[in-house]
This record gives sequence, C-alpha cells and structure tokens, in this order.
Amino acid sequence: MKEATDTEYQDLLFEKRDHVATITMNRPEVYNAFRGQTCSELVRALARAGYDRDVGAIVLTGAGDRAFCTGGDQSSHDGQYEGDRGVIGMPIDEVHSAIRDVPKPVVAKVRGYAIGGGNVLATICDLTLAAESAVFGQVGPKMGSVDPGFGTAYLARVVGEKKAREFWYMCERYSATEAMEMGLVNKVVPDAELDAEVDAWCAKLVARSPTAIALAKRSFNADTESIRGIGGLGMLGLSLYYDTEESAEGGKAQREKREPDFRKFT
Repeated sequence: MKEATDTEYQDLLFEKRDHVATITMNRPEVYNAFRGQTCSELVRALARAGYDRDVGAIVLTGAGDRAFCTGGDQSSHDGQYEGDRGVIGMPIDEVHSAIRDVPKPVVAKVRGYAIGGGNVLATICDLTLAAESAVFGQVGPKMGSVDPGFGTAYLARVVGEKKAREFWYMCERYSATEAMEMGLVNKVVPDAELDAEVDAWCAKLVARSPTAIALAKRSFNADTESIRGIGGLGMLGLSLYYDTEESAEGGKAQREKREPDFRKFT
C-alpha cells in the first residue's frame, strides 16, 4: 500500500508505504534547519502518523544528502524565534513531546549533519540509523543558546553524563562511528545502503505486536518523564535568556563573520 506524498505541508514531505510513515524535513537550502512553521507541521505530521492504526513505524529524516537537521533556523532568530506560538517563538518542545508520546517507534534516518537541535531530534527518536557521512554535535554555547530539557538531561541518559557534558561544553563534532560507540546511534552503514537498512528495520518493527511496542515505549518513557517538567521550566528560562545581549552575541558574530565575545558579558 502506498500513498503519494501530499501537499498539506510547506516544510515537510509525508509519505506512507508498507505501514511505515516517513516524515522528511524539506528545507535542504538551509540544511533542514527548522523554523516555527516546521515545528508546527512536525507536531501535526507526527500525530497523523502516530495515531494511524495502519502505521507501525515512523521514519524522521531530512531532505538531501547534506543534513538531517541543523537545528533552529538562525535567519528567523533575532532574540526570540519568529513564530506564532511556543515559549521561545516556536513549539520545538511540542515536537520533542510528540516524538515521545506517539505510540509508535520513531526512527531517525541520518545523513550528513545532525547538529544543534537536529542532534536533539536524533537523540529523542526511539532508534537512530546513520550513514557513514553523518556528523553529530552541539553548537548551543557557541551560538548563545542551549536545550535545557531532553537535549541535555536525556542525552546524559543515552551517552552518559561525562560525554553529554562534553557535547554541550566543548561543541565538538563526532562521526557516525563515534556516535555509535557512545550509544547515540544504533547502526552505521554506507550512505548508499541507508535507505535499505532503514526499510529492513521498519519491516521488522511493523511485524511486531503494536500494543506490546506501545507499552514498551510508555515504560521506557516513564523513567525519564520528569525531564519534560525540567524542560518546561528550562524553556521559560531560555526565553528570558534569548532577550539578553549575551545570547544575541552568538547570532550577531555569525552574521559579522567573527568569533563571538561572550566574556564581555560576565
């Protein structure tokens, strides 16, 4: 069974085939960075796929070969993001919750960069399969930003406290193989084999008992559900931080093609 990609979305592509829904962030011109529109559409698409009884697995990916997702679109970020809702101007926290709340496994299919908020999305997905070209990392403290919820606390559960702190404090980049070794990625394959590998994993997922998987996912989530509350508080703090000159320095330095000078705000 196959449904053609529809035109309901501006920033996404949605396809359902063989009981698998594929949601593609379709902004390759900006390395699939998300804006408020993208986040709102992701929430809708995840709910559409997650509560469709015919769907047994959801794949989240990015268009093109250069990037899975590189986080928030800096062109729509001048202090608060320019969106129609959300504590920081876009509902990225709702996207995180949607990935966790849908009773289906969400598989991140990663080619190219999974940086910043894109790294957070790959972390939160139930499973992450990566091409050899994939690159993971954080940039928040280099840009005057941070993810004060699942992107930090849940990352520590996935890769360990020390490595998670290294991610956020040092803002280095890690290869797909390094990401797999630390537990952030389930499997790495050559780029040309990624689609087939994801299809093979999804074929196994849709053959499993959907109720058993839904219960397992709820059980896994229960152990880290407190992070949602922490993240809610953190997003309020982040909103206040985005209104400061210190936070604005990151984007300003990028636009001026220079290194940011955060020390002048201490």
